[in-house]
Amino acid sequence: MATKRKTTMTPKQREAARAAREAKVEAMQADLAAGVAALADSEQWRRWLDFLGSFHTYSVNNALLIQIQCPHASQVAGFRAWQGKGRQVRKGETGIKIFGKPFRKVTEEDEQTGEKVSKWVKCPPPVATVFDISQTDPIEGVEQPTAPVAQLQGDDPAELFERISAHMTAQGWTVEREQIPGATNGYCMVDGSRRIVVDADLSDAHAAKTMIHEAAHALLHTDDDGKATKDQDSATREVEAESVAYVVAGTHGLDTGDYSFGYVASWAGGDTAAIKATAARVQAAAHALLDAISGEPEAAAPVAA
Repeated sequence: MATKRKTTMTPKQREAARAAREAKVEAMQADLAAGVAALADSEQWRRWLDFLGSFHTYSVNNALLIQIQCPHASQVAGFRAWQGKGRQVRKGETGIKIFGKPFRKVTEEDEQTGEKVSKWVKCPPPVATVFDISQTDPIEGVEQPTAPVAQLQGDDPAELFERISAHMTAQGWTVEREQIPGATNGYCMVDGSRRIVVDADLSDAHAAKTMIHEAAHALLHTDDDGKATKDQDSATREVEAESVAYVVAGTHGLDTGDYSFGYVASWAGGDTAAIKATAARVQAAAHALLDAISGEPEAAAPVAA
């Protein structure tokens, strides 16, 4: 088996190598935006976007409650809301508890006019129950929209999963492979437990992409204690993490476009401006991971083991 031996580079060579990598990272992010724009013209995309648009946007606190109770949650709605989307919550499923709106509508009689007047008043937030899509089944006869994504097949020749895993482990994170219900490929716990899980049934290629995605979440969206930051909404966080995955994997010859284009498009709502707005953070995170797994760009010479 061939291994790689780093060779010493002059400062000028190192600067040139760094500049070449920066140019490639920028070009790949531009390719991602172009791929999303092309996808947004398809009928499948429009149906999927309508489906995504039907979901309620949860507050940061409720989003954290959802992840703590169901780390693999991807699309969440109430019992009747799922029925309206053509899916039925399976009997026996345990719901996810979140807080409802801290307001209720009351009707009072105006003392001066005698008319009934309705208004919203603040109250303790009620507890509501929601379910993830993995807890539901399609209702027979109802057409189901499908995400415009295709899981990657094949190998991980650059050993990205192992290299990124080793780096995250060195940073105090636990990385595990487990079977995850539903369509979720992986998740990064943001409750301080510093835990990353990647689905055990994924191909080597898709596991590598997912590992980078979850590492990007840890890098960009948690603080020093491994707890979630509140600087970005969930859509921006997903766009950033998958963009980093696309760029880092691509610089090592693993093309994730079949999955990343549709994933990013879904979370960005087909808006390429939203993707470009993340450019600086995505590129910084991509370079940080690239540096971590390979050091500064240096020439490498194959050596027979």
